[in-house]
Amino acid sequence: METTTIIYSQALMLLAGAVVAAPLFKRLGLGTILGYLAAGILIGPVAQQITEGEEILHVSELGVVFLLFIIGLELKPSRLWQMRRDIFGVGTAQVVITGAVLSFLIAFSGLLEGAGSIVAGFGLALSSTAFAMQILEENNDTNTRYGQRAFSILLLQDLAIVPLLAIIPLMAAQAPEDTTTPLEDFAIAIAAVAALFAAGRYLLNPLFQVIARTGARDVMIAAALLVVMGAATMMQLAGLSMAMGAFLAGVLLAESSYRHELEADIEPFRGILQALFFMAVGLSLELQVVAENLLSIIIAVPVLMLVKSLVLYGLCRATGSRHNDAVRIGLLLPQGGEFGFVLFTAAAAAGVFSQATSSLLVAIVTLSMALTPVAAMLSRRLMHKQDELAEEIEEDFEGAGAGADVLMIGFSRFAQIASQILLAGGRDVTIIDHSAARVRQAATFGFRIYFGDGTRLDVLRAAGIEKAKIVAVCTQKKEVTDKIIDLVHAEYPNARIFARSYDRLHTLELRARGVDYELRETFESGLLFGRKTLEALGVNGDEAIGIMDDIRRRDEARLVLQEAEGITAGRDMLHSRPVRPEPLVKPKREVTQPDDALADLADETLEKAE
Repeated sequence: METTTIIYSQALMLLAGAVVAAPLFKRLGLGTILGYLAAGILIGPVAQQITEGEEILHVSELGVVFLLFIIGLELKPSRLWQMRRDIFGVGTAQVVITGAVLSFLIAFSGLLEGAGSIVAGFGLALSSTAFAMQILEENNDTNTRYGQRAFSILLLQDLAIVPLLAIIPLMAAQAPEDTTTPLEDFAIAIAAVAALFAAGRYLLNPLFQVIARTGARDVMIAAALLVVMGAATMMQLAGLSMAMGAFLAGVLLAESSYRHELEADIEPFRGILQALFFMAVGLSLELQVVAENLLSIIIAVPVLMLVKSLVLYGLCRATGSRHNDAVRIGLLLPQGGEFGFVLFTAAAAAGVFSQATSSLLVAIVTLSMALTPVAAMLSRRLMHKQDELAEEIEEDFEGAGAGADVLMIGFSRFAQIASQILLAGGRDVTIIDHSAARVRQAATFGFRIYFGDGTRLDVLRAAGIEKAKIVAVCTQKKEVTDKIIDLVHAEYPNARIFARSYDRLHTLELRARGVDYELRETFESGLLFGRKTLEALGVNGDEAIGIMDDIRRRDEARLVLQEAEGITAGRDMLHSRPVRPEPLVKPKREVTQPDDALADLADETLEKAE
């Protein structure tokens, strides 16, 4: 009973630490991974509340197993083929060259020798996927050229952890009772991989088909866990890592029709166990080792980041990237990564090097991850301003300068629908968008679309803004929309601007900016949805249309009031409870004079917009 109480109290502390630290560190821009590490360090080495960090680490390694399974699920052969040059060319070269250089430096410094220096060097060559992707998403750079190339390098690094984990047992000193030779161990591993591929080809899909027919959701989740754990255990028994088995199982199911359901079933387990893993790394960190080697860590971190940045920059430039993109990539991926924790922990457990060395390497990776946002900001100072236009616009703008009736900036779902109306009406539309993937996809459907940043004046000029009759700003982010509108107003004060609004507050801000017309992205679709729902409930079609029109007029009248009096004005015009049908049939007989005035004011505003 006492043991059970201790387990519960430890689980409570770990959960509380994760809940407090992860959001705090994410808000600070440091990422949840450092939050989990900090929580583990605080609970374990600092407060000494949990001292069995290594035991928790063994259980939490399942989080890494599930993560590798999900990565395997995402790796469809078709996707790999499209990105093959960057993944297997630049990505492989980065891991090999950086790993070799760092291994040499580690051995030269006397920190480690032989197998230990190789594992440490290649472990430090891996970058943090979580940190890099977070920065790309925050800057809206995921679909840019440099973002795609950075993602390709990260993907290869994620794949590289599989063979790196697989060779650790071969590097570890064999136990005295081990009667097999390394060659025999290798043959067993190859046989296990072949058996796993055979099972995946002939057993996994039929298994999920049978379970799916039963309709038992719980059994499907159990089957997903069974596949991951079974494949991981098979690889472990063959002398390889559990993570490699899970990864191979994921690849085998990447083309399966059950892929998305499997990913959804595994994701909750992966998230909580991965968080537990990073907390367990913090729990097992030896602070005394870190304190004794503080000077070495302070020297090693900038050396690590400098070596990785130079190698990445050189490779990107050698394979066609412009200076600015190469700088961005070099300073986006200079840090150590979360898979380094996995590799160092596994190497320490296998006896490749000591737990003290593992703690030292974890401290180096952790500090380099903390410095990642600083490195990313530094990249802006090292870019060449004169190369910006050439880097941002690759597509040929020939024909765009001739002018079109409408220059549409942004081509998300909202703009795609609006463009259909314009094109069906026989109007010429020039479209620019900052997403390379969206540009390529839209171009395949025959749209006159160009890659470019609508917040840049030179791009707008190249796209023909001077001859456009209307500038339609349909960008997704509120800040980007405002920036474009301010730019157009400043340079082309006579331009007619139609804008997509994010929400009601944004609508009021756009009206204050003096746009000719704005529309909330969900307003009309919400009205139509409500009207159709009323009709489905038995309301007459004409009556439902009347109600919809009344709500539209009320909304416009509220906006007019809010422009003058603030966002809280006009609350009495909102329907917060069912309304009797009589006023809706003959609304003009029921309204008071102030409401008539508001309706007239709204009608005038609508007429101006039209």
